[in-house]
Amino acid sequence: MVPYFPQPEIHLFGPITLHAFGTLVALAVIVGWRMAIARCRRIGLDPAVCNDLLVYVFLAGFAVAHLYSVLAYFPREVLKDPLILLKFWENLSSFGGIVGGVFGLWLFFRVEGKRVDTDHRLRYLDSIAYVFPFSWAIGRLGCTLAHDHPGTVTTFPLGVSLATHASRTYIRYFYGAADRLAELPDMEQLKQLAFNDLGWYEFLYTALVIVPVFLLLDRKPRKPGFFLTAFLFLYVPVRFLLDFLRLADVRYAGLTPAQYLGAAVFLASAYFALRRGIFLK
Repeated sequence: MVPYFPQPEIHLFGPITLHAFGTLVALAVIVGWRMAIARCRRIGLDPAVCNDLLVYVFLAGFAVAHLYSVLAYFPREVLKDPLILLKFWENLSSFGGIVGGVFGLWLFFRVEGKRVDTDHRLRYLDSIAYVFPFSWAIGRLGCTLAHDHPGTVTTFPLGVSLATHASRTYIRYFYGAADRLAELPDMEQLKQLAFNDLGWYEFLYTALVIVPVFLLLDRKPRKPGFFLTAFLFLYVPVRFLLDFLRLADVRYAGLTPAQYLGAAVFLASAYFALRRGIFLK
């Protein structure tokens, strides 16, 4: 089992502390941005247009990630304090961020449509979609170090060990927040178990499966829209299954908001792929 350790952090000065999660998310944005610009330049697209497009993707991604998170997962908190809708630095949904990024793409072409002809729009979109798993893996490493997506206890070898007092205190807190403390075994049994760290699982899957698959698929030319659809086909089913391991997420008829959104996105991407003949020679 994977050893548990608290999130690494560096105290700079005053109230300012540098956390591993925030640092890696910032690094993910920088790496993804630079890779997208480089890819657009390499395949003959305008880097300036790509840069402006990324601004829309970034801003829309973070905005929708926050709004989707608070509205879908914490609707009662919104009713108590509507101002939390404006706290964009809190409560971010990764799936909401993906959908928000796609919305940003659409918005850019609506606002700046005259700058990019129809034939090139999918090429810009696919350039960003291709580099996305690389930056996503870095971001998920941040989630791994922060342990911010704890799941149920398990005997799975890749789970995070509950052998230490700190790890048991951590998981008991989240079970308590979910009103599920009664489900935990006694302390001696708990020491032999682990918890499902969903950020860790997504990091492994993205880094060891999606990224290598994308590198392999990029060895020959693909139709515009190929990598966007490929990512959704590879990511969404696994994310759908992982959500069953979530501990405290709100559920509607047994499914999390991300599972409903994921199902809709998967069906939409399948329709798009069939209509455009993305995977046909």
